[in-house]
Amino acid sequence: MGRGRQKAKATKQARDIKYYSPNTDYAALQRELGASSSHSHHDADDLEPDYSDYEDKYADQFEDDDEESRQTG
Repeated sequence: MGRGRQKAKATKQARDIKYYSPNTDYAALQRELGASSSHSHHDADDLEPDYSDYEDKYADQFEDDDEESRQTG
């Protein structure tokens, strides 16, 4: 097959894909999406653990490097 025929075939296939519009059952989609959101096992809190209890727990135990360099410098 020559380059012209290959290009024409590729163009036709691309056009077919671009304008392809399958029939969508929106009622089934809504049922599926509604079912998945009501039976979700993940909450927003489950995504990241709460570390607020540990935030400043050990902050006063050690001096910062910046404070040491200002005092001795």
